[in-house]
Amino acid sequence: MAMLPAPRQRISARVTDVGGIGVSRALPVRERRLIGAWCFLDHAGPAVFERGQEGMHVGPHPHVGLQTFTWMLDGEVLHRDSLGYRQIVRPGQVNLMTAGCGIAHSEDTAPGHTRLHAAQLWIALPDAARNMPPRFDHYPELPQWQKDAIDFTLLVGDAGGHSAPTMHFSPLLGIDMRASSEATTILPLRPDFEYGAFVLEGEAAADDESIALNELLYLGDGLESVRLTLKKGARILLLGGAKLSEPVMMWWNFVGRSKAELQAFVSAWNSGDPRFGRVADDERAPTRSPVMP
Repeated sequence: MAMLPAPRQRISARVTDVGGIGVSRALPVRERRLIGAWCFLDHAGPAVFERGQEGMHVGPHPHVGLQTFTWMLDGEVLHRDSLGYRQIVRPGQVNLMTAGCGIAHSEDTAPGHTRLHAAQLWIALPDAARNMPPRFDHYPELPQWQKDAIDFTLLVGDAGGHSAPTMHFSPLLGIDMRASSEATTILPLRPDFEYGAFVLEGEAAADDESIALNELLYLGDGLESVRLTLKKGARILLLGGAKLSEPVMMWWNFVGRSKAELQAFVSAWNSGDPRFGRVADDERAPTRSPVMP
C-alpha cells in the first residue's frame, strides 16, 4: 500500500534575542523538529542599527554534531573560529562550518555596517560524519538563474539543472527564490524528500495555501511538484531533504543521539575541554552552556 503524504503544518516563528538583535525562530519547534537534516532555522532581521548602536555580537560558543549554514541577505558578518579562520560573509554568500566532533566560533556585525539580514540554519550530521574533524568552508559564488520572473539561487543540492558546490553529508536541498513582481512557478520535487517553505520577505503561497512573513509551511513528502506564487517583492527559502532515519536530539548548540551524550557535551565545554579549541583573535570569555534539566 502506498504511503500517504505527511500532513501539512503551518509554523509561525517565535521571536527571540540573539547577540543583541531580534530573530524569528521557525525550527526546531514542538510541532516540527526536522525537515530532512535541516534542524534549525533563524531569520535574523532585517535590522538597521543607528549610529552608536552595537549591532549583533555573539561571543565564543561551541557546536558538535552539526553544520552551521549562514545565508547572508544584507549587511556583513565577521566569522572567527578555533581553526583560525577569519571570514567576512557578504550578501549572496554562504558560510558553512562543519562542527563534527567539536569547534568554537563567534559572529559579529562587521565594523562600519549598519544593516543585518540573514538566515542562520543548522544541518544535523548523520552518524557517518558527526564525529569527523571540524572544518570551515566559504562559498562566495552559487548557481543562479531566472525562470517565470523569479530569481533563483541554489544554496545546496541540485535543482533546475544546476548543482551547488556546498558540501553536505545527507541528501539535501536549499533554494532562495525572489520576485520583483508577482510571479508563479511550478517546481518539480523528489517524492523521497520532505519539504518546507519559509517566507523571508513579503508574502507567498504554495498550491494556493498562503504563507505570511516569518511563517514556515511544512509541505510534507511524497510530492512530485509544488506550485509556488510569490507576491511582489517576496523572498522565500525552499528547504528539503531525505528524512533522517537516525534519532536526533538537541540541547543549546549541540546535536546528539541521547540525553547522556548531550550532557557530556555540556560538561566538556563548560570545563574547558581542549577539543573545542579557542576562537582566534577573540578575547571575550566563552559563553557557558546552560545545564540540561
